[in-house]
Amino acid sequence: MEFVQPAESTLGAARFEEVREALKDVIDPELGINIVDLGLIYDLGWDDENNALIIHMTLTSAGCPLTDVLEEQTGIALDGVVDAFRINWVWMPPWGIEKITPDGREMMSALGFTI
Repeated sequence: MEFVQPAESTLGAARFEEVREALKDVIDPELGINIVDLGLIYDLGWDDENNALIIHMTLTSAGCPLTDVLEEQTGIALDGVVDAFRINWVWMPPWGIEKITPDGREMMSALGFTI
């Protein structure tokens, strides 16, 4: 499953794709796969009031202690792409392996994971 630009998004198609590609540089430290292909990004939006990207994102488990690492990597990946961003951590629906993209499944297989 891959997130797609919602029709009502104010982000714009070109910018949406640029952000999506930049977020592929953010690697889940436990699995070694990027957060896009793991299916951790649920939605992207734009906050006009604060001129900031809003990333609706989850984790593989609610107890994951790596939010700071992922936020830091996200800041590095989005440097020069957007001026500001905020991660909205969401837990519903819960993440599951069905959210991993076909590319993510190939990466997981290459690392020896069976899904």
